[in-house]
Amino acid sequence: MPRVSEQHLAARRQQILDAARRCFLRNGFHQTSMQDVITEAGLSVGAVYRYFTSKHEIVAAIAGQTVDGIGQQFNAIAAHEPQYPLIEAMDRVLAVVDTQLGPDGMFRLAVQVWSEAMHDRTVAALVADRYPRLREFFTTLARQARDRGELAADTDVTAVGHVLLGMIPGYALQRLLTGTPDHQTFLTGVRALLPPPPDPASARHPAPSI
Repeated sequence: MPRVSEQHLAARRQQILDAARRCFLRNGFHQTSMQDVITEAGLSVGAVYRYFTSKHEIVAAIAGQTVDGIGQQFNAIAAHEPQYPLIEAMDRVLAVVDTQLGPDGMFRLAVQVWSEAMHDRTVAALVADRYPRLREFFTTLARQARDRGELAADTDVTAVGHVLLGMIPGYALQRLLTGTPDHQTFLTGVRALLPPPPDPASARHPAPSI
């Protein structure tokens, strides 16, 4: 029998996860059975159980992909746009969130992941491992802002990172549950809480000392 390639195995595993994701978005974690996932994937029972022995394992894998997917998009902002003011970086973060609030969006799964983490040790451990990485992204934004002189030199960038991260689920949950606030309204509130970016002209021509 010819050996199955790693690419084939990875593709089949992803096929199952994609099917489970559709089921979870449609019916939720608890209302979805393994048979639902098997039917959605269009595979045999044995094929699915070859990759996942239980729905519990699928939920944990989906949770990891959900958190990692959001994190990758956030990290691209810090990596490629370090020169932008903090408010502009947050504008771009909110834009990422906006793309993931629709019927197939990652934040609809994220809400289920947060709930599952409250009573599932495996998911809780996964979230506890992944979320500090998300928080580090916001700490990086704060550090970049401090280094540009946008935040005070003695700013605790870790503390600011905690607060900036906390804004994101707050925004996403409000949008998912009530449909508001819109992007610009929320950004207006964030802008009111952040110091204005430094004036480039002032940096070039500092006030004379007395």
